[in-house]
Amino acid sequence: MIVRGAGRKQDLSGALNADRPRVLGPTVDDQTRCVHYQTPLDVIAIRFACCGEYYPCHLCHEEAADHPAQTWPAEERDQHAVLCGVCGTELTIAEYRRTEDCPACSAVFNPGCSLHAHFYFDPDPTAGK
Repeated sequence: MIVRGAGRKQDLSGALNADRPRVLGPTVDDQTRCVHYQTPLDVIAIRFACCGEYYPCHLCHEEAADHPAQTWPAEERDQHAVLCGVCGTELTIAEYRRTEDCPACSAVFNPGCSLHAHFYFDPDPTAGK
C-alpha cells in the first residue's frame, strides 16, 4: 500500500502542517492526483464509508484496500468525506455535491467526477422532487 503525504498538510504557500489527513493509494503528487486521474482538476480525495480512509478515487481503493468499497448512505450527507487536495479542507458530502470549487481556496473540481458519484454516494432520494 502506498501512502504519500501521510500526516502532513501542504498549504498554498508550501508550508507543511500536521493536520492534513493521509491519502492512501497510488498518488502522483501532493494534491491527491492518482495514476488513474491526473488532470489539473483532479484534486479531491474521498473518505470511503467502509473504512474511513481517504483515497483519490474508486480505482485506487479497489487496488489498495483489502475490502470492497461501500457507498455513503444518503442520510449521512453531513459527514466530512471529501478532501480538497490543494488546501486540505475537508468538505461534507452535501457541500461537495452542491459546489464546483473549494469554498476555502477556490480550486476548481473536476465536473466529470459527478459521473462517478455512484461509486461513493447513495443516490439522494429527494433529487428531482
